[in-house]
Amino acid sequence: MEQRIAVPVVNGLLSAHFGHCEFFFIADVVNGEVRQTKEIVPPPHEPGVIPRWLSEEGVNVVLVGGIGQKAVDLFNQFGVKPVIGVPAKTPKELVDEFLAGKLVAGVNQCSH
Repeated sequence: MEQRIAVPVVNGLLSAHFGHCEFFFIADVVNGEVRQTKEIVPPPHEPGVIPRWLSEEGVNVVLVGGIGQKAVDLFNQFGVKPVIGVPAKTPKELVDEFLAGKLVAGVNQCSH
C-alpha cells in the first residue's frame, strides 16, 4: 500500500492552521515505511487552492491542527483524508505516530 502524507509546518513544528504554513513536509510511504521525504512550498493561501494543489501533488492523507470546514469538504471531495486536531510536534514525529497507529487527534484548532 502506498500513501503520500502531508504535514503543514511552521518553525519546524505542525502549523496550527494548515493554510498559513511555511511549507508542507511530504512523506512517501510504501507498506507502512517512509521511503522518502521532501518539503514543498504551497501556493498563496486562498480559499480552496491548497486542498486542490495537495491533491494534484498526490497527497492522500493530511495531518492538521486546525482547518476550515470548506477545506475539509474539498479534501474529502478530492479523496484526501484529513486527520484533524493533531498536536504541534515535528512532522517526522507526527508521520511516525500516524503510521504506528498512535497519533492522537483532538479538537479542530480552527474556528472558521
